[in-house]
Amino acid sequence: MNPTHSHRRADLVHLATEAMHERGLEAEFSELVSAQLAGMSGPAFEASPAIQDLTALLWCSIDNDDSLDLDQLTVSESLADGSVKILVAIADVDALVKKGTPVDDHARHNTTSVYTSARIFPMLPERLSTDLTSLNFNEDRLALVTEMVFDADAVLTGSTVYRALVRNQAKLAYDAVSAWIDGSGALPPEAARVPGMDAQLRTQDALAQGLRQRRRAQGSLEFETFQPHAVFEGEQVVDIRQQVQNRARQLIEEVMVATNGCTARYLAAHGGVSLRRVVRSPERWQRMVEVAQEYGETLPDAPDSKALEAFLAKRHQADPLRFPDLSMVIIKLMGSGEYVIESSATLPVGHFGLAVRDYTHSTAPNRRFPDLITSRLIKAALRQQAAPYDAAELSELAQHCTRQEDAANKVERRMRKSEAAVLLESHLGQRFDALVTGATNDGVWVRIFKPPAEGKLAQGALGLKIGALVHVKLMSTNVERGFIDFALVD
Repeated sequence: MNPTHSHRRADLVHLATEAMHERGLEAEFSELVSAQLAGMSGPAFEASPAIQDLTALLWCSIDNDDSLDLDQLTVSESLADGSVKILVAIADVDALVKKGTPVDDHARHNTTSVYTSARIFPMLPERLSTDLTSLNFNEDRLALVTEMVFDADAVLTGSTVYRALVRNQAKLAYDAVSAWIDGSGALPPEAARVPGMDAQLRTQDALAQGLRQRRRAQGSLEFETFQPHAVFEGEQVVDIRQQVQNRARQLIEEVMVATNGCTARYLAAHGGVSLRRVVRSPERWQRMVEVAQEYGETLPDAPDSKALEAFLAKRHQADPLRFPDLSMVIIKLMGSGEYVIESSATLPVGHFGLAVRDYTHSTAPNRRFPDLITSRLIKAALRQQAAPYDAAELSELAQHCTRQEDAANKVERRMRKSEAAVLLESHLGQRFDALVTGATNDGVWVRIFKPPAEGKLAQGALGLKIGALVHVKLMSTNVERGFIDFALVD
């Protein structure tokens, strides 16, 4: 067994850059982008009666520990009748990045930031996405605010959208906030030093849990996906960790789903066309019915998200170990999300997985180009001006964004395999507990638990069933191709 790692972070950066090029994504910014950045002296500022000054509110951001591109802030108010008013501020990237400029052209080409453990390929230059257009702590920034009111049962009773100036009072992280909510940790110091922030977080968490319960009752699907990321110490990969869902992540997810719905309905109410995010009713529903039958369960003949969610919830409770693999089967059968254009005159396609009719992407304009498009559409509607994109351009962009998102996902999946291979290359011959996760014409696949990684069973695969617990030995790794091969052992 080789006690040292022969591949380092620089090798993974090289592989990631190659993967970007292979998928038609630009890994670097052009000289024209650099020239545009050089002409920017600071964050955008506008003096207008249409821009409300909300800098005194107790805004906070909640994101990953290492996130610097902050797209959204939240603040809430408990009302006398038991309702909750919540405001979601989204970075006004368009205030600094105008349509048709070099920075916008790069964002339009890639359409999304690409996240690999060794290197992030941001959609916008970091001087923008982590500074001038990021909702950074203790900095005044322009934003688009969606104001929503929910009654005591978490039913939306009203919403509006407007422009504002905001200031992040506390930059918080998911895991620390979740530990405090669960009672397993102290209030994060960034929140503790802001009087009233603890009550803010409690109010927002309670609302989010109410929204989550309502969505699940309506058929919103909850999955557990396998997306581990590499942990580095200097240039070495020292661990692979799986992201765990928690209450703080649910808080942001639920509030952003609600915001995206309100944004979609706002644009529909103001006429014209908009860019929607949809997941169609699954064409391969019959195969889902067959999957359920393999577990002794019955699904209706026609697509029914409520029935599917009930099946998934039951399986999650009965067999959490194998639930990520069932989740992946159902996700593949559902098909990928896509972008389409819709108008107030057309029937919405809806989002089958979220069990909502009206949905767009609007809450991450530093990271996703569709969100920047939506921001521009909203601002035009607020000003009662013509939309900056016509139907033909939006239609082309919808298809382009769908294609580029798929390309970015493939880069990220490819690099997760190579990252795991880097960690495991010094463990040849080691034995692991594993779970059989799939069988195709190409072979049988297994997932080991510590570290969380997937590979092919190169020896001893005959007769194994999906879901079987087995013992395997690591035989070989190929970092460049992302291959990990195991052999079955007694």
